[in-house]
Parts: sequence; C-alpha cells; structure tokens
Amino acid sequence: MKTTRTIRIAVLAACVGALIPAQTALAQSQSYKDLATTWWQWVLSIPRTANPLLDVTGERCMVGQRGDVWFLAGTFLPPNAVERACPVPSGTTLFFPVINSVNFDTPGQCGQADPLPASFYRAAAAAFVDGAANLFVTLDGEPAGPMHRTQSPVFEVALPADNLFVGFCNPDLRAGIYSPAVDDGIYVRLNPLPIGAHTLHIHAENPDQGFMVDVTYHLTIVPVVTK
Repeated sequence: MKTTRTIRIAVLAACVGALIPAQTALAQSQSYKDLATTWWQWVLSIPRTANPLLDVTGERCMVGQRGDVWFLAGTFLPPNAVERACPVPSGTTLFFPVINSVNFDTPGQCGQADPLPASFYRAAAAAFVDGAANLFVTLDGEPAGPMHRTQSPVFEVALPADNLFVGFCNPDLRAGIYSPAVDDGIYVRLNPLPIGAHTLHIHAENPDQGFMVDVTYHLTIVPVVTK
C-alpha cells in the first residue's frame, strides 16, 4: 500500500468593484490557500454515506455548507462524469477545485512505518497537478475564470470512522486527526450568481495518471430574506 493518502479531484475570481456587497467582499478577502485548506477539511470530515464527492445526483450538495461561501465537489470514485442539481442561497460565493490533490501522514497505518515530512507530501501533490491537462470551466456556456493554482499551508484533517478511504487499506484507516496534510490544486472562486437557473461545467484530466473528472452542476440560486 502506498504511504500517501491522495485524493485526486477534479473543479470567476471576479474584480472587486466599489459597489460589491459586504458579504462578497468578505468572501473575496479569504485567500485561495485558506479556502483550499478549508475545502479539504470540509470534505474529508464528511462520512462516505453523505459525502458530496460520492454524490451522483446533487442530493448531498448542501451537506456541511454554511456562511457566505459554499464549496462544490468534484468526484472521488467512478463514475467520473456526473450531473448534479443543487439549490444555493442568493448572495453565496462558490469555491471549487478544477483539479487538486491532498496528501497526509499516516504513520503506523496503510503500510507506512515512520512519520514523513510535509515536504514529501507536497512534492507528491505538486507532481499530480503538474500533469493536469484539458482544464476548463464554463458557466451558462461561457468560459468562467480565471483558474488559480495554489499550494496550501500545512494543515490537519479529521477523518470519521466511515471515511472516504474505507477499502483503501487493510485494516481501514482509523478515525482521527491526521497531520501534516498539504494540498496542491487549481481552483475557481465565483462571485454570487443572479437568482435563477445556471449551468456550471467543470472538466479536468491527468492523462499520465489515467484520471478524468467531468462534473455538471445545475444550480438554482434561491432568493433569501435577510432582513
């Protein structure tokens, strides 16, 4: 068993204008590094039975969402091409990977003996993203971007017992806190969309790894009462 636990996921940073809403300005003030870290902490903390990375309909898109930034997921296991329907409250910034990779230390588990440094995992994540190809994101049929590559600081992840890696090791990776963890990825941040229906299409490949992700989100931006 490999000594690294790597997820390979495929997923408009807009100009900040003088009239940008306060909640959008707050979302834009968060760095891509911080958002990428929080994205992984969000998705890895969710049990398999409810995890958005294993969702083939969109029924799980609201799991764990809160605040002014919502995360969208790619896919973890086949099928690599999925369509999801997802309602999103108005005024919400969307953040998602086009392609990304996380690695974290698992000493004493999954065939790993001793702890390894963050630099080891960072190199593995970077190598995967370096091989990315055929990346595109469209919103309502038009290119959306820019796409932004970022490398996270070192962070920790919390895995439940029914985690995404069940079946990858024998015995399974135990529930617990794991560190160091690092991410490398290409991300997009979309300012709040107009109320109504929108189609978001995310595609990425790593031909050398035989990896492809193709996700279509049918988003419905729902008006909400704020006062």
